[in-house]
Amino acid sequence: MQSDGERMLGGLLRASHLTTMEDLPRLVAEHAALVGFSHTMIYLIDLQMKVLLPMTGQRDEHGEELSPIRIETTLAGRAFRDLEVVAARLAADPGEGEPVEPGSPAGPRRLWVPMLDGAERIGVLGVTVPMDDEINRSRAQWLGTMVALLVESKRDRSDSHARLVRTCPMALSAEVLWNLVPPETLVNDRVVISVALEPAYNVGGDVFDYAIEENTAHLSIFDAMGHDAAAALTATIAVGSYRNSRRRGLDLVTASEAVDEAIADQLGGDRFATGILATLDIDTGWLTWINRGHHPPLILRQGRRVATLDEAPPAPPMGMALGLSGELARYQLEPGDRLLFYTDGIIEARNPEGEPFGMERFTSFVIRREADGVSAPETVRRLIVSVLDHQQGVLQDDATVLLVEWRTQRHRKFAL
Repeated sequence: MQSDGERMLGGLLRASHLTTMEDLPRLVAEHAALVGFSHTMIYLIDLQMKVLLPMTGQRDEHGEELSPIRIETTLAGRAFRDLEVVAARLAADPGEGEPVEPGSPAGPRRLWVPMLDGAERIGVLGVTVPMDDEINRSRAQWLGTMVALLVESKRDRSDSHARLVRTCPMALSAEVLWNLVPPETLVNDRVVISVALEPAYNVGGDVFDYAIEENTAHLSIFDAMGHDAAAALTATIAVGSYRNSRRRGLDLVTASEAVDEAIADQLGGDRFATGILATLDIDTGWLTWINRGHHPPLILRQGRRVATLDEAPPAPPMGMALGLSGELARYQLEPGDRLLFYTDGIIEARNPEGEPFGMERFTSFVIRREADGVSAPETVRRLIVSVLDHQQGVLQDDATVLLVEWRTQRHRKFAL
């Protein structure tokens, strides 16, 4: 005989096959009721990871439409930031409510649960439970994971998801690039990869790519000339060529030569892109890379910057067809090291007084968050918020950071 929890999840999974994105809130509410849950609320994270946005058609227990919830100052935001279940006393406004301390008297509670697809943070699930106990917390977590997987499975086939997570109109160049890049977070037991890309709605030439293949992490970052649709086209050609070479088993030098040739052939030598193509052996920690005119990567270790990876001289940017390939370089990471790739929009972002964000502020920010026990994905999110705040929300250039944390089982810093 099935338990109530199995009936909830099994029934939701079966019903989801013929369900659209728009029907998910209703379907989730119906199946959550099987275990005594009520007032389920699905909030998805916006493109810039600043605010939680309710899926359309949802209302609170008073019949009012749900409002967006800020990440930085709310209990729902805390569940998202810290990847933990947060309990709150019931309040008229779902975004409000006092936190419940451990050991508090039992009673109806609102639980905020992070919605994760693997390590990608999709949003949060809010649900009212008759009692805040271990069984209901486990069921809420299972439900949050199931909802995340359902959203993930349906979002690419629904424009309603794309509309929901945007808070302003998107430029053509950004539309192209966001449909090109992989998810902003990947985690397994040996490596964490987390990326942020801004300005989210008007990005032009910055782009990143990664993939895991057996014991190898493939990593790349590109910064194409310009800040328009032509720059997005250059970046698209760069990533497409790199993926093609990688999947054919070609080495990094040959792959960078192929990108150089592809951009030159398709755009007539009028466009170029800087970039780094790299592989990380996630068993041994050996990093191998080639630098094509880009800022050198950085290594952070135990609270300090220990290396700037500029051993090999950068080769010319790709697309100039100068026939100069560059050299491979190698570096041995230590468990717990954080590797940073970035574009100039990070360190060159200037405030109204002309002060750049700068290398020291950049590295110090990441180091301090690690000391605070902040996960790599949350560190990257907060970093981009800080860069945007420094330039009062309007970046003059694309800003991308790709953070890679290599660790062994003893150095796990990201708990799912």
